Amino acid sequence: MNDARTQLSNEERTPCEVWTRVMGYHRPVSAFNNGKRAEHAERCYFNEQPKGSEQCREPLAA
Repeated sequence: MNDARTQLSNEERTPCEVWTRVMGYHRPVSAFNNGKRAEHAERCYFNEQPKGSEQCREPLAA
């Protein structure tokens, strides 16, 4: 297997639009106002763990 990583310039990259569910419907994050963007950046994943184990919280990728 080849371990060489492909490097792309910014012109070759494809933009990715992130959508999230807000107030019962889906909206693109790019359409959020500054306050909602800040709230979205603070969100984190919740992983349910069996009783007695350590609870783990992972931040969302920005």
